[in-house]
Amino acid sequence: MQPDLLLPPGERLGWAIVGLGDFACNQILPAFAACGRSKVTAVVSGDRAKAERVARQYGVPAHGVYTYETFDQIRDNPEIDVVYIILPNAMHAEYTVRAAQAGKHVMCEKPMAPTGAECRRMIDACAEAQRKLMIAYRAHFEPHNVEAQRLLREGAIGELKLIVADHARLLDPQQPQDRWRTQRELAGGGALVDIGIYSLNAARWFTGEEPTGIQATEFSTPGDERFREVEESISFVLRFPGGVIANCLASYGVERCKRYRLLGSEGWLDLDPATEYHGNRLVVGTAKGHEERIVAAGNQFAREIDHLSECVQENHEPQTDGLMGLRDVELIQAIYQAAGITGGEQTRER
Repeated sequence: MQPDLLLPPGERLGWAIVGLGDFACNQILPAFAACGRSKVTAVVSGDRAKAERVARQYGVPAHGVYTYETFDQIRDNPEIDVVYIILPNAMHAEYTVRAAQAGKHVMCEKPMAPTGAECRRMIDACAEAQRKLMIAYRAHFEPHNVEAQRLLREGAIGELKLIVADHARLLDPQQPQDRWRTQRELAGGGALVDIGIYSLNAARWFTGEEPTGIQATEFSTPGDERFREVEESISFVLRFPGGVIANCLASYGVERCKRYRLLGSEGWLDLDPATEYHGNRLVVGTAKGHEERIVAAGNQFAREIDHLSECVQENHEPQTDGLMGLRDVELIQAIYQAAGITGGEQTRER
């Protein structure tokens, strides 16, 4: 699918990609080929040789290659308009603040940061620099999720009553992209922070409300070294003021699943899978039966990236702004507290 607006290369905003791990190299960088408002003009990595290799692959000039030590020099590069931070969670606040101070707009991966205080620091830094801050909630730009939201708002399933949301995968510390996720200092938490955030953010998005009640319980397999510092599984229930209940599970200990079910007074919506990079499905059910809704394909990453570029070019606020990121982090902390995990540590022995 073509982007909504295809600008000439000279009119597209330049993006610096900070962190060249598996996700950045296999999902984000390739997505720029489907963008109409955005282009890659810089890369940043702790491994300069890797950065140079990636730069050559995507046509980034030599002066657009940076290491973490030279990151602040981006302020002198007018070809960089936006910085996309794809680093371990504990590094998000530092690099967001530094990017804003360098005069750049910021896209930051979720979760926004490990603590609410860090989130506020990020928001304040971008506001002070008069730069946009967007948190990378890609599901808000994924076509099946967008269609589900549209159907919900149009009353296709009547009044929303219940949300069931499960996100799980097997954590493998032997893989570079998972190694840091076993360390609380870098990740800020376990399954809830990494994949449970999809469920809690979806519950807030689909209801349009903030939860007023929380119940939660956590489990980690005794003796499993992967979960010495972070939780393996957590189940939580959110109650919303309009009466909706969201029943959610996040786990690093069971096979991969990424699904939502939205249950209403006159039908239901199934997104299964809901948040894969490709191949998501939406089924609509009513008393008359059910059918899969065929949704026009579209690159969720390209749409997300171009959304921030549009916000910068037309001076409006991102759909998934820093306040959304802050609210999710505050909710994560409240869920941990409800599960008996406070201050980053469990209050009971496993």
